[in-house]
Formats: sequence, structure tokens, C-alpha cells
Amino acid sequence: MFLKIKNIPKVSWSSKKPLNLKPRLSTFFFLCFGLSLFGIGEGLLLVSYTGASPWSVLAQGISLKINYSIGVITFSISIFVISLWIFLKQKPGIGTILNALIIAVMIDLCLKYVSTPESFIPKIILAVFAVMLVGVGSGIYLVANLGPGPRDGLMTGLQKKTNLPIATVRVLLEVTVVSIGWYLGGTVGIGTLLFAFGIGPAVAFSLYIVGRIFR
Repeated sequence: MFLKIKNIPKVSWSSKKPLNLKPRLSTFFFLCFGLSLFGIGEGLLLVSYTGASPWSVLAQGISLKINYSIGVITFSISIFVISLWIFLKQKPGIGTILNALIIAVMIDLCLKYVSTPESFIPKIILAVFAVMLVGVGSGIYLVANLGPGPRDGLMTGLQKKTNLPIATVRVLLEVTVVSIGWYLGGTVGIGTLLFAFGIGPAVAFSLYIVGRIFR
């Protein structure tokens, strides 16, 4: 049932509008909590050494072609994706800004304090857990309705345009991105594929559960 979900649920602690500079404490808490889980998941995926996320693969592939750093390319991709919001009628908010800040901090903490498993199976288990964590975090912070991150905004905008389930839109988006990145020379691993095909259902499941618990 959750795979058919098409809308971001509205719950008691959801903001009435994305551009809200004075959200309720509960709304702000769930925004930060969701983004923290998202960042930890991204960090654990990197720690697992099973492959980067599709967008990182794209950034890597582009950097090989134009000789700019992956960091610069990642930032440029984010700006480009946000510019597409104009056509998708998406609205930014403080969540759009905190998305970059909180996730970056959580990734650095994971890389500093979490060790990479030595054997293959634990690495895969860690990668699967990481994808699930990113999905759960995405669902929580999106329900807060204080503005999505660049890529999540693209996902929700495309969903509104196509009326396809969120899980389908996210999978198609991630697979397209990783395919372009791989074609350009980016490195793809098992973790990359787990993220590309698993993040859509994980986000949809999180949205469904959050909507059911807090409705």
C-alpha cells in the first residue's frame, strides 16, 4: 500500500507553509531529527565502502570530464536542481538550508567515529541499513513541511507533475542520475544500486508510517 502513496502527509506538527521562519518547536524538532537521520544514513553508506549515492556518482563523473572538484560539482548540481523548482512550483524554506548544514555535519561525524566493517557481508548489511535510515529521515523531515532539500524538492515536484507514486518517481530519478554518472565515468558499487532502487520505497514507507502514527 505504501508504494502507491502520492502525497506528503500533513500531521499535527507539519508547518502550514514551507516558507515559515518561526515554526513551532515540535515542527523544528522533527525537521532537525529527520535531517540528522538522513545525514547519518548518507555517512554510513560512505563508511560501508560499497559505493556512493547516485548523485555523488554523477558529481564524480562530471568532475572527470571538466576537471573541477567533486565538491564544486555537487554544489553546482544543487544550484541547478533548485533552479528547476521554478518550473515545478516548489517552495524553499529553512529546511532547504538546514538540509545542507545538518546532513554535512552528520556525514563528517560518521566518517570520523564509525569504522568500516572488515568483511563483505557486514558492509552490505551496513549499506542496507544506511539506505533505510536515509528513507526514514527523508520521510520525517518532508512531513515537517519546512522546505525540501534540492533533490527531494525535485522528487516531490516531479511527482505533482506526473501524478506517479513517490516511490516510482524517486527510483526513476535515482536510476537516471546514476546511469548518467556511470556513463561519464563515475564509480558504481553495490551500495549505489541499493540506494538507487531502495531509496524510493524507503521514503514512501517512512511517509506512510509517519502519516499513520501522527494523523
